[in-house]
Amino acid sequence: MAPLRAVCIGVAVVTGLVACSSSAKKPEPTPLPPVSALMGTQLAWSAQVGTGDQSMTPVVAAGRVFVASTSGTVAALDGSTGRDVWRMNVGAPIGAGVGSDGQTAAVVTQSNQLVALADGREVWRVRLPARAFTAPLVAGARVFVLTADRTVTAFDARNGARLWAQSRTTEPLVLSQSGALLAVGDTLVAGLSGRLVGLNPVNGSVRWEAPVATARGTNEVERLVDIVGPVSRIGDSVCVRAYSAAVGCVDASGGAVVWSRASGGTTGVHGDDRLVFGSDSDGRFQAWQRNSGEPAWDIQRLKYRGLSAPLALGRVVAVGDSSGLVHLISREDGSEMTRLSTDGSPILVAPVLSGDALVVQTRNGGVYAWRPQ
Repeated sequence: MAPLRAVCIGVAVVTGLVACSSSAKKPEPTPLPPVSALMGTQLAWSAQVGTGDQSMTPVVAAGRVFVASTSGTVAALDGSTGRDVWRMNVGAPIGAGVGSDGQTAAVVTQSNQLVALADGREVWRVRLPARAFTAPLVAGARVFVLTADRTVTAFDARNGARLWAQSRTTEPLVLSQSGALLAVGDTLVAGLSGRLVGLNPVNGSVRWEAPVATARGTNEVERLVDIVGPVSRIGDSVCVRAYSAAVGCVDASGGAVVWSRASGGTTGVHGDDRLVFGSDSDGRFQAWQRNSGEPAWDIQRLKYRGLSAPLALGRVVAVGDSSGLVHLISREDGSEMTRLSTDGSPILVAPVLSGDALVVQTRNGGVYAWRPQ
């Protein structure tokens, strides 16, 4: 299990519990062999946005890469060149972001303010009842927010009017890392505790619930099974990880659990139409068959390297580590294809794809994009 001081908090606004912590120390990673360089890449561009954390996930929309920093900076970068389309500061530290549909961008500050932006200016802001660690979802002229009290709320993207809210009875603890919030067809899908829940985006009514993992254990920490992001969606198939408990896939057309398999990881998953990829807490990187959950392969050489969530793209899977390296490994067997360097600070969030460019953001705020040669 990952150090709890980094990933779990007491939801004070809901339960009044205090934060939990651990001083466990991970083993040293095995030194990496010389890079294989079995595929060619070139650095297309780089930019700087400011210090980030596990809630600062870049998002790609309308040919732009939207990035944010904990200091309050939000920027829209041209996906081809990395140059600023616009950049501004929201005037407060950011706790979750950024979400965008290419027109409206949205972030949540650490003081629980949801801020909507367009063309480098603030459009509106509203105060939320609780903190948020998941980037807002902007879709269908609405801004959807998942807060730490396990409430999903919809706002009008034009003026910030509150449209509806759907709440769930909360457990004492919630993860201070990004969860699951995405659109699948005409259904809004959110991770609430160990379940994926399908909501009507018009009024918030529940269409279905799919239990990926069930809480077990004798105390609140052991029973913590929040869904963590990112997730892997191919059509109606949505595959996710429940924190330190399971990996599973759900048919989002009706909420049926296709499969669920015990897995001790703490970061999200990604995949393609055949395989789902992710790592255990110690860095053992794995692939599962998407249609059945049967193991396909696993590799041990990246253990204890503090891996990010992965990104599947073409014939490779990209995953960052705590030393700022990006590992490109074969989707077929996990063999090394090449290795990319950034600024040496940890890559805490999953890489994203902008056109044909692989984009990563580091904790020190470096944004890097590579293209195949």
